[in-house]
Amino acid sequence: MTRKRRTDAEHNRRRIVGVARAAFASEGLGLPMREIALRAGMGVATLYRHFPSRQDLISAVLAEQVARCEEEMREALADPDSRRALRGVIVRFGERQVRDRRLTEALFGAHTAGAAYAERRRAHAEAFALLVRRARAEGAVRERVSVEDARIALMALTSLRALPPERASSAMRKLTGLLLTGVLTGEAPGS
Repeated sequence: MTRKRRTDAEHNRRRIVGVARAAFASEGLGLPMREIALRAGMGVATLYRHFPSRQDLISAVLAEQVARCEEEMREALADPDSRRALRGVIVRFGERQVRDRRLTEALFGAHTAGAAYAERRRAHAEAFALLVRRARAEGAVRERVSVEDARIALMALTSLRALPPERASSAMRKLTGLLLTGVLTGEAPGS
């Protein structure tokens, strides 16, 4: 295989995953493979050459989603400002509930595809707890707020997936603001 063909093949693979990610995030994992190929602007044979089964494509999309979340958490843990880091994690989590609603459901819900990521989700939860404890030790978290309380705040944000998309963004901003005010010190209501 020539270098040009490898580059084209990698471009096609990335294009398929990107299109599938957007489609799965908004419409769910049941979208037909031929529809994904059509949206990607390529033939079904090209899609199947890269992803022989629907499960292969779903796994690639979910792996990318989990890797993105892990990278965000690493960046948050590396941030010397624990308040800013925790605030950013909570805000991005809320945004994902709206923007990536069906992917989030697959990862955290009963979909069998999400089960493969249980250990990585557990590690992510431990990193979140570490971030909360660090912020708490630095006085950025309200005195009576525990790690479990901060986790409950994240669980409250998952309720946004039940709202119609046209209402979810506005509700996400409001709920996130309320939760940040309740968790973080010095957080002004509605900020």
